[in-house]
Amino acid sequence: MATDFTLIFLAAFALTLAARLWLAARQICHVAAHRGAVPAAFAGRVSLEAHQKAADYTVDRTRAGIAVLLAESALLLVLTLGGGIAALHAHATAYLSGLPAGVVLIFSVMTVSALVDLPFAVHRQFVIEARYGFNRMTAALFCADLARQALLAVVIGAPVILAVLWLMAAMGERWWLYVWLFWSAFNLAVVFIYPTWIAPLFNKFTPLPEGDMKARIEALLARCGFRASGLFVMDGSKRSSHGNAYFTGFGRSKRIVFFDTLLERLAPAEVEAVLAHELGHFARRHIVKRIAFLFAASLAFLWLLGQLISAPWFHACLGVPIGSTAVSLLTFFLVVPVFTFPFAPLASALSRRHEFEADAYAAAHASGDDLVRALVKLYTDNAATLTPDPLHSAVYDSHPPAALRVARLQAAM
Repeated sequence: MATDFTLIFLAAFALTLAARLWLAARQICHVAAHRGAVPAAFAGRVSLEAHQKAADYTVDRTRAGIAVLLAESALLLVLTLGGGIAALHAHATAYLSGLPAGVVLIFSVMTVSALVDLPFAVHRQFVIEARYGFNRMTAALFCADLARQALLAVVIGAPVILAVLWLMAAMGERWWLYVWLFWSAFNLAVVFIYPTWIAPLFNKFTPLPEGDMKARIEALLARCGFRASGLFVMDGSKRSSHGNAYFTGFGRSKRIVFFDTLLERLAPAEVEAVLAHELGHFARRHIVKRIAFLFAASLAFLWLLGQLISAPWFHACLGVPIGSTAVSLLTFFLVVPVFTFPFAPLASALSRRHEFEADAYAAAHASGDDLVRALVKLYTDNAATLTPDPLHSAVYDSHPPAALRVARLQAAM
């Protein structure tokens, strides 16, 4: 049975890799083929120079993504069938035993993965982003971010991993249920503490100043019956010139955050329309639905791991030792994406449906025309391609293609 599952794993691995490479190639060819002319829906709104910049930026990012995909795929094979996890496990247990050895093993794999990704992250930030005028991050800030992320991984991640491994060892056959309850509680706690404790470690948040912008936003919040603990401007410009806005937190901890780069580019009415879109996600309970879906999926995956954790064939087929909960947990979540890729289009379709609903909410509670103008500016300023490959978009994109999104808004108005 181990041999059979090894073949199944390799077949799924090859098919997933081939599909992702094929989709990337389609994206590159489609975007390049439509580089020469601005789509009719955006004629007069987007210049040919901006359209070509977006096409070139998309192609470069997709090519870089292919390199990352190949590296990650090779690393997966090295860690599993190549004996990487087995070697790291043997090294950890030579010096430690029990739960500490499991924590060291998991952190070892995380470190290896981070080191493999590091050159690609540097290239993405300091070559691609810089080439198109988006990068504002210094080498010192890049290193400081890495240090802060590593510190958070140790301070927060180590106790969480230790707790999970202890529950797996101490709670009997239904350990997966206790781990799920703990994991769900932890994630909800992070949602509450992130705005006030974690996010300020990386960015500076200042209250939105008084003026027309704030007055418009407060009036919108009142119309929509939405309460927030504060309106803040984030210094996103110290890392990138990309603009964005987002909500964070739940309940009384909800915050509305605007990138300073967004406020620089959009008029107050356009910012109001963008915020109305974000309010639509809360009004239509999209955030709650997504969290519920993630919790349900995590419960299903942990239950499945509970059925496989003591199966010798599962470990043998992937080249990892049996008897260690850390090895089983690590291996399972490394290989799961190989088998879940076919579900990616479903998740993307649901996300795009939510975006359409949020757009409709924005058009009803603010101005659809202002939202269209804001979207066109954001697509242009962020160099988002107006002509993605339809199939690539259907599989990966959480937001609808620009032309379809604007057409829906104009039809609704």
